Amino acid sequence: MLLFAGLGNPGAQYANNRHNVGYMAADAIARRHSFSPWTKKFKGLVAEGNIGGEKVILLKPLTFMNLSGQSVGEAIRFYKLEPSALTVFYDELDLAAGKVRVKVGGGAGGHNGIRSIDQHIAKNYRRVRIGIGHPGVKEMVHGHVLGDFAKADREWLEVLLDLMADSTDILVKGDDNGFMNKVTVGLRDKLQPTSDDDRPPPKAPKPQAPKAQSHIRQARPNQPTVKVPETGPMAAMLKKLLGKD
Repeated sequence: MLLFAGLGNPGAQYANNRHNVGYMAADAIARRHSFSPWTKKFKGLVAEGNIGGEKVILLKPLTFMNLSGQSVGEAIRFYKLEPSALTVFYDELDLAAGKVRVKVGGGAGGHNGIRSIDQHIAKNYRRVRIGIGHPGVKEMVHGHVLGDFAKADREWLEVLLDLMADSTDILVKGDDNGFMNKVTVGLRDKLQPTSDDDRPPPKAPKPQAPKAQSHIRQARPNQPTVKVPETGPMAAMLKKLLGKD
């Protein structure tokens, strides 16, 4: 038996927050693998199912992010699981949006949900870190994390969640690198243009400078030929000017 925990904050006002991407991952897994309906247990919501021939318990703690360890620790103790049977899905500021990285053990990296879990069980559990990007300055972190995903993010977010759900059988087998590779390649393939209609329009050619012309030609453009009269007052005047008899 394995325990998959997706971290987030309960309540409709937090549902689309970047901080709740762990909840979103748990929901995607439950949908993809036809898990049982969610029920309240272990200070959270629990669903049961089977992935790759292995029984999996999905958990979404309802303790709020900073107390996630209370819910996860209770579930681990109830099922008498080792920490190595736990996989936690959560948001990661220090990863570019859309990137996914998996590691076993390590520090909390400033994530309060992970810090709380570390206080309740040993640290050698699997962490699936889902990149949400960094706003650039420390003062903006709180608003960024607790802010909703932008509409433009939905294009890659929905694809990413589906790919992660489709690839959880690889996680169940313990192939962390295989999971990361399948998600990364799948995201790239699904988001890149697939036909001429999807491709950006070609760049307009640079305007060509006019060919250089002789300064003499520029200074003396072609003029229409004027017919000089042969007789009359004008002809006489022209003959005087030109010195012709």
